[in-house]
Amino acid sequence: MKVIAYYVTAHGYGHGVRSCDVIRALKSLNPERPIHIISDLGERFFRNRLGPILGKQDVIRQAGFDLGMVQQDAIRTDVAQTLERLLELCSVGDRLSREESRYLRDNEVAAVVADIPAIPIDAAARAGIPAIAIANFSWDWIYGPYRERDERWANVIGYFRDGYAKADLLLRLPFSGDMSSFRNIEDLPLLASAGNPQRQELAERFGADASRPWVLLSFTSLNWERGALDRLSRLVEYEFFALHPFEASGARIHCIGPGEHAFQDVLASVDVVVSKPGFGIVSDCIANRKPLIYAERTDFSEYPILLDGMNRYLRNLHIPSERLYAGELAKPLAEIGSRPEPAEVLGGGGATIAARRIERYLEAR
Repeated sequence: MKVIAYYVTAHGYGHGVRSCDVIRALKSLNPERPIHIISDLGERFFRNRLGPILGKQDVIRQAGFDLGMVQQDAIRTDVAQTLERLLELCSVGDRLSREESRYLRDNEVAAVVADIPAIPIDAAARAGIPAIAIANFSWDWIYGPYRERDERWANVIGYFRDGYAKADLLLRLPFSGDMSSFRNIEDLPLLASAGNPQRQELAERFGADASRPWVLLSFTSLNWERGALDRLSRLVEYEFFALHPFEASGARIHCIGPGEHAFQDVLASVDVVVSKPGFGIVSDCIANRKPLIYAERTDFSEYPILLDGMNRYLRNLHIPSERLYAGELAKPLAEIGSRPEPAEVLGGGGATIAARRIERYLEAR
């Protein structure tokens, strides 16, 4: 069986979640197809989401080939620190590409899929095998505005652009930015699909009142201000949930441990989501028809594009980030129910389409 090497950036969980959607679809088409998942997200992340569909022939390998943005927490980024770390990465990029091309040859990999590191695409070109990118943005586009602050960004942007130009195909997701670095582009509909509600099971396990509105705090981390969790705990008319690795010691938040419940199923069980506007959570909220209360995201070019998508396809409400950090959720939670329903509908099924397109590349070899 021809092997697929699937590379996933560790910038947040959204890339990993949507990559799991595609991997699940690949396994549905061909359960025996070996897939090597290479990412800094870690084995537990993928085991929790893919579980029994992974077989002995599949590999999960800890390795990173980009870093995205250095995050202060789930919302705030550190642009200066990002640049310093990217300059280090670019300085060793050629060596990493050569080493990875050997890995591809040694493991008889027939195709590379990348979301959305550039080095594995370059390694695939060295190894003489096709590389398929799946993304709604590329890092050269994200980094582009920072060049005005520091000219050193030009080398980083050029490095990523050159790598992306070697991809055989980009499967472009909704809510996309300028992806002109890629020479061959096909568009996909939404990858996300609706989860299976588990409200009764969650209510029994956590002692939550199923008759109250349930709120999912969808963050990996949040630097709450002093007193914020006390304000949240006073909102006794709501039940609050969060998933690992989010922590809120002493607060009235039901924290779900790793692997205990699938994220999509938890989201399908709640009434409203509070988060930042990232591709993954916006897609999941659209697929599950869940309203989103969101805080603005600074220094990230994807934000206005996702905002436009939310206004078209999703009931939503903005909360200023300072109010979120202060735990002042009473007003937006009271108002979200009166927000208008979206005017448009976004089609799904993108994961299956992507899997079939990847399989066609393998069949052609």
